[in-house]
Amino acid sequence: MENQFEIAAEPRSAGGTGASRRLRRAGRVPAVIYGGNQANAEITLDHNDTIHHLEKEAFHSHVLTVDVDGRSEQVVLRDVQMHPYKRQVLHLDFLRVSADRKLRMTVPVHFVGEDVAPGVKQAGGVISHLMPELEIECLAKDLPEFIEVDVSALELGHSLHLSDLKLPSGVSVPALALGADHDLPVVSIHPPRRAEVEPEQTGEEAGEGEGGAD
Repeated sequence: MENQFEIAAEPRSAGGTGASRRLRRAGRVPAVIYGGNQANAEITLDHNDTIHHLEKEAFHSHVLTVDVDGRSEQVVLRDVQMHPYKRQVLHLDFLRVSADRKLRMTVPVHFVGEDVAPGVKQAGGVISHLMPELEIECLAKDLPEFIEVDVSALELGHSLHLSDLKLPSGVSVPALALGADHDLPVVSIHPPRRAEVEPEQTGEEAGEGEGGAD
């Protein structure tokens, strides 16, 4: 996968809640790089740059390059902590990746062909996206930005399961190794819900309803 993101970072020495709060007030985001049988690297990032990166779907499923004092680390984003109601990033976790070690990532699922699917175009069915994201396993070089699912041949009342997906070379779905019970549906087409129509009252029922106590 082509690396589209290079992140400039600064080392962070002071830890703790107070230090993190001061960094945020200064427009910095505390973060950590861990894994790869190396010591954790405490770093800070520019908050505005980080917000812009996080708004891009690809940032969450790409191998990223973090530059710290002239040294580069290849990482993937593992966790994001956001303020509960402010547009503020509180903390990021990055995991180191290596060329020869597989990693597990959750990537978005993109559905294509919905408008021409027979179950929709001919039968008037409704598409249900049952799995908008998917956990996959692969080497860093094979990490896809997303998984594309083609539903252009899907009929009404039918589903596509994990085992039906056409995955990129080198990519697998760990859930399928756990047995048939884990071959879950990813997308389906079901009949549209019909509004319930109240039955019309008969003349006798209407008369009873209009009659009051004498």
